[in-house]
Amino acid sequence: MSKTSLEDIQRRIIELEVEHRDLDAVIDMLSSDPRQEELQLRRLKKRKLQLKDHITLLKMQLIPDIPA
Repeated sequence: MSKTSLEDIQRRIIELEVEHRDLDAVIDMLSSDPRQEELQLRRLKKRKLQLKDHITLLKMQLIPDIPA
């Protein structure tokens, strides 16, 4: 994998981690409001899980394949 490609992946991971943290803060804030719609919270939580999965996949791409 080229250096540029690795840097792109690392940059994307950082961007997704920032979005993940931001969503976490929003979810915490909205969870404390009893008037908040449950559907919106579920959508935010689902997006947060998708981000986590995407981050994990990108991190796996950074690990070199080890020959058996």
